[in-house]
Amino acid sequence: MTISPVAERLLRWFDQHGRHDLPWQQNQTPYRVWVSEIMLQQTQVSTVIPYYEKFMVRFPDVQALAMATQDEVLQHWAGLGYYARGRNLHKAAQVIVAEHDGEFPQDIERVQQLPGIGRSTAGAILSLSSQQRHPILDGNVKRVLTRHQAIDGWPGQTAIEQQLWQLAEQFTPQNRVNDYTQAIMDLGATLCTRSKPACLLCPVQSDCEGFKQGKPTAFPVSKPKKTTPVKTTTMLLILNDANEILLEKRPPAGIWGGLWSLPECDGDAAQWVEQQLGLNVIEEECWPPFRHTFSHYHLDITPQILRLTNTHTARVMEGRETNWYKAGHANNIGCAAPVTKLLASLRQHLEGATS
Repeated sequence: MTISPVAERLLRWFDQHGRHDLPWQQNQTPYRVWVSEIMLQQTQVSTVIPYYEKFMVRFPDVQALAMATQDEVLQHWAGLGYYARGRNLHKAAQVIVAEHDGEFPQDIERVQQLPGIGRSTAGAILSLSSQQRHPILDGNVKRVLTRHQAIDGWPGQTAIEQQLWQLAEQFTPQNRVNDYTQAIMDLGATLCTRSKPACLLCPVQSDCEGFKQGKPTAFPVSKPKKTTPVKTTTMLLILNDANEILLEKRPPAGIWGGLWSLPECDGDAAQWVEQQLGLNVIEEECWPPFRHTFSHYHLDITPQILRLTNTHTARVMEGRETNWYKAGHANNIGCAAPVTKLLASLRQHLEGATS
């Protein structure tokens, strides 16, 4: 198969200007590439690098990851967001150890059967780590292809996505597929960016239809907008007489699944404590609300400090996993970002009260 002009120019550009020193490009085993690809989903390289390096120190291979507890995995994931990625990474590691003798599968269909891995991620892992020829279609590649071909329509539509897969297949070369895969991802991340593409430096500018039309940022077409809903909750910072704080483990699925969080209520907090724990609140303090934004809604959080006594008589909250933690030591477990923020504020608050 003759190499496409797009691939030829991309590879020449990559040799001179591509990224060659990312942590996961050193010792490119399937495991190391897999972890990086999962972390890089919807997260920028600069954000991922410190998390990746810390993760690799603690979980240097798939066996170490599979043997860890979910709590420990999520502790190392906390702050990256989209926590289902961390849970699926842990589950997939256990599958690889149990069903594949600890070796990352080399068949793309089997790779796609692992939790949290779709067609594009599977192709990227196998092309980067094993030089197998598979097209990829992550967000950066979608942007490059839709601009280059001036494809009108939202890439999330089935027909548009099928067209993009055909182009990705057409442009992917037989040789140096690992370099090409990295090159087209690098192009989208460094030059063909969402808002300010550096078209004059682009190696495929000469036949880019979006550039020819003078409107590269018109592609890809944005997803039809919906009004972002706003939800509210009260997060309870419940302190006992030893200045320990009550945390509960979230259900395995859903927002912050598997992470430790603060109890939440929608009504009267003191009444909630009495009903759930069988205890009386002796002191209450409300903090100003703040907003935490997810991909599909805003969450307005009102923190409320509640002081209790005689917590040795507290009831167990039915159907919930809870624990009391020293207020200054709860950062050793996996917590969601706003919870970590509140715990840090609480620690400062308590230190200020005793100084």
